[in-house]
Amino acid sequence: MSLTVATSTLTREEDRREEVAYGSPVHNSIMGFLIKEARLLDHRQLKAWGDLLAEDLIYKAPVRITRRVQGFADEFGTMGHFDDDYNSMMVRLTRLTTTDNAWSEDPASRVRRFITNVTVWETDQPDEYEVLSYLFLTRNRAEARDYKQLSAERHDRLRMTKDGFRLARRSILLDQVVLGMPNFAIFL
Repeated sequence: MSLTVATSTLTREEDRREEVAYGSPVHNSIMGFLIKEARLLDHRQLKAWGDLLAEDLIYKAPVRITRRVQGFADEFGTMGHFDDDYNSMMVRLTRLTTTDNAWSEDPASRVRRFITNVTVWETDQPDEYEVLSYLFLTRNRAEARDYKQLSAERHDRLRMTKDGFRLARRSILLDQVVLGMPNFAIFL
């Protein structure tokens, strides 16, 4: 059985292929990739982060809908906070790094991404892995005294290439229905 989230299919845990052992070389390499990715984003090295994206990228964050327990499988709709492919992501990155009109990130947010609970599965494609991780993000802007927080579960497809892992798919399942962050132009 699988769950369809904004036109991306996520495999339920009981239907996944072989789980990659924690501490194995593959698991450690994927953890290293996720840590590097978070560091690049936290330090606004957006060009270097963009180099980690596969050219067939699908990057989505569907909007969560509050449902009764019986409707839990339909908790995410087809509308999204993000619904990007490689080309739209490159446009967003270019706008944030080379133009003067990215008002939503001027001044830039101060962001920290904490990645935990990383589980990796083999897929039916050689050198591709399905990765589930939890994201906890803090964000502070301008002279604000408090931090905004966001938590999510991420479902990724990572592909090993001759140049290292590339992010081919990301579905971000945010825990909040209403985001308490204005000017939401950061990457998750």
